[in-house]
Amino acid sequence: MTAPAPEPATYRQPEVEHRLPVLALALMALSGFIIIVTETLPAGLLPQLAEDFEVSDGTAGQLITTYALGTVVAAIPTIAMTRGAPRKPLLVVGMLGFLVSNTLTALAPTLALALAVRFVAGAFSGLVWGMLAGYARRVAAPEHAGRAVAIAMAGTPVALSVGTPLGAWLGSAVGWRWSFAAVSALTVVVVLLVLAHVPDAPGQRAGSRLPLGRVLVIPGVAVVLGVVFTWMLAHNLLYSYIAPYLEGAGVGLRPDLVLLVFGVSALVGIGVTGSLVDRALRGLALASTATFVVAGALLLALPGSPLATVVAVVLWGVAFGGSATQLQTAVGDAAGESVDVANAMLTTAFNLAIFGGGALGALLVDGRGPAALPVAMVGLSAVALLVVALGRTHAFPRR
Repeated sequence: MTAPAPEPATYRQPEVEHRLPVLALALMALSGFIIIVTETLPAGLLPQLAEDFEVSDGTAGQLITTYALGTVVAAIPTIAMTRGAPRKPLLVVGMLGFLVSNTLTALAPTLALALAVRFVAGAFSGLVWGMLAGYARRVAAPEHAGRAVAIAMAGTPVALSVGTPLGAWLGSAVGWRWSFAAVSALTVVVVLLVLAHVPDAPGQRAGSRLPLGRVLVIPGVAVVLGVVFTWMLAHNLLYSYIAPYLEGAGVGLRPDLVLLVFGVSALVGIGVTGSLVDRALRGLALASTATFVVAGALLLALPGSPLATVVAVVLWGVAFGGSATQLQTAVGDAAGESVDVANAMLTTAFNLAIFGGGALGALLVDGRGPAALPVAMVGLSAVALLVVALGRTHAFPRR
């Protein structure tokens, strides 16, 4: 039986009822920055990690896979267990978890210990990502909920465009362990600032807590999760294998520069989404998924053109930049007071797409060649676009 959509949460911090708490939201964005840098840092340090642990690059790459596995395993259970807890202490505990995990990673004498610590870090990622968007909504006035999520999620593209490349540079200059140590030092600063400047917010009221299964069948929630998986799978296929794709296409573009262009474009996408999401969520989701289709089609039509590739990457980056805000706003609007559990499900779907992107991308690259990646990107993005278009009643309603 389909559960009725719950009424949106009405509890707010009185002192922020009619304004946007930019500083608090920026500190949440910094928390997200730390999460994403922690997740992606090994990708920029694989040669150093492999050499230090005396393993292959592929084996060292399991430091990323293990982190994602921890997120998938922990996101829903940890949010379900803590959904009644005050949000600020929960955020602080989560960030302290990253402090300990990154410090232990920097000190790890063996790959086995590093993998175990990375799994734990992924579990803390599931906890923090599951509650962060809902926390941002609760400290802002209802009319600013979408903008609040956009600011809180801005740490993701900044981490991808600046944090990970900077960490990779630091690792190549002074050693990979110092990169993780630097993230730990930044975490200490962020925790102190969160304690000083981020207001608390209550967890979900006991009387409004639905069982996990009923959250999934709230009208619109499953539809948004379907969009998350197909859309992010399309993204991760190309993002995870951008280096072999560029080499196979013969466009003469360096992967690090292409990813920099992607990251800067993603910042533009976040800005556009933040200014429009509260009044044009459906239009943004339709435009973003359609832009993914266009970007993939451009790569297919002009595979050897450097200019076409750069244009496609810019379109791809702009469309991706606002995706997290759009999807978390959509699932939050649909789920109402069950927003934290719904966001934990969204986090799980996102990380399953990371797994799927790695596995399916490897099959495509090894089997049909890197040129097959844009084909899959177009097909999956088209499915996401269709689901958004059909979800006009609850998931991506007209406003």
